[in-house]
Amino acid sequence: MYKAFTVEPDAPIRVHLFTTATWPDAELAPAIRTFAESQGFSGTDSQTVIMPDADGRPADILFGLGDASNALSVAALAARLPQADYAIATAPSHWDFAWTAAGWADGAYRFDRYRSKPSRMPRLAIPAGPEGEALSREADAACLLRDLVNTPADDMGPAGLQAAVSALGETYGATVEVTIGDALIEAGYPMVHAVGRAAAEAPRFIELSWGDNANPELAIVGKGVAFDSGGLNIKMGDYMRLMKKDMGGAAHAIALAKLVMDAQLPVYLKLYVPAVENAVSANSFRPGDVIATRKGLKVEIDNTDAEGRLVLCDALARAEEGDPDLIMDFATLTGAARVALGPDLAPFYTRDRSLAAALVEASTVSGDPVWEMPLWMAYRDMLSSSVADLTNSGGRLAGSITAAVYLAHFVDRDAWVHFDIWAWREGKYGRPAGGAPTGLRAAWAMLKARFG
Repeated sequence: MYKAFTVEPDAPIRVHLFTTATWPDAELAPAIRTFAESQGFSGTDSQTVIMPDADGRPADILFGLGDASNALSVAALAARLPQADYAIATAPSHWDFAWTAAGWADGAYRFDRYRSKPSRMPRLAIPAGPEGEALSREADAACLLRDLVNTPADDMGPAGLQAAVSALGETYGATVEVTIGDALIEAGYPMVHAVGRAAAEAPRFIELSWGDNANPELAIVGKGVAFDSGGLNIKMGDYMRLMKKDMGGAAHAIALAKLVMDAQLPVYLKLYVPAVENAVSANSFRPGDVIATRKGLKVEIDNTDAEGRLVLCDALARAEEGDPDLIMDFATLTGAARVALGPDLAPFYTRDRSLAAALVEASTVSGDPVWEMPLWMAYRDMLSSSVADLTNSGGRLAGSITAAVYLAHFVDRDAWVHFDIWAWREGKYGRPAGGAPTGLRAAWAMLKARFG
């Protein structure tokens, strides 16, 4: 059971959720309504009223969902409540309890690994049985994702990512194979080796296999750049500050793999994580170098700070070799995606129209916003090279699109989707900044509908 949930609440405090539209007709005890009105409650976004009992202890909490456009609204409430048990007593008929649970888990989350005193979470009463298990499963996966992203690179380098995948393998009876250091060249991962060879901690390619191989194969790929200095095209200090999160794609892939295995989804799961640190040393790869890929294409390096697509192209080529029913990749790939869609909308690219429609539907069901971007292959000319098959950077214009077009060179099938995510959140909903799932719940909802 996720630590911010319970199926056996102890004297829970009642929580009443209202939108601005449902508040006027709310059916509440007269004393509660009078108290709320005296506080000016109207159901606006994050508006909160706490009504005490006769002894002065919280008894009823009224919380505003605004126009109900943000499925994680309840995060703002869970983020500031003290440790106690809480139960939803009132909610709009169209407001899915799964949204309440996801928001609650999101707001109650704390990263305590480096704190001397652990935080004490408020607990939400959830249903027992399969429904509650599913809610807890999703909250646990999101918590794992955030813990991985929030952990600094000295504890979450390539070996740390390997340990995270190995722990999953041990928990769910999966097989984990790892190729490390110079062995990557012989094994056919030249890009993973080139990007990671300058770091003190050796690069590696991590592959997890789980399930019955008679089932449809699902390949999940995550960019595992544990820290990104930019390489020889080194980042400025402000741009380097958050680069412990550059393995956020791997964190999403690992969390999604956990969901698949925990729910026993009837698939043959393959998880691929190229894990590197993009560092600076005497043997760093350089602008102008031409490097081979697993697929055989030769790539001229235009910018060493466009390294994520380099490790991903080897991983995607490996994923294709198993003839999967679906390939999904997650990567903190471009700042251009943030400029286009901001921090919360997860852009995705695909050639498969039915897959795109399924993701949009899953986004609506889960309340997890995603947005399709154009995989505009006419921009392949922006990746042309005078000395190699292509270059790794198309310049500043359409940066997220050209990154996706680059990856498309290494995936032949239509059933592939690429997520260009941020995996981070600036302080909002009353919580501090930190690692955050973007597109995880939508991706999981799509997978359940496709394979469940």
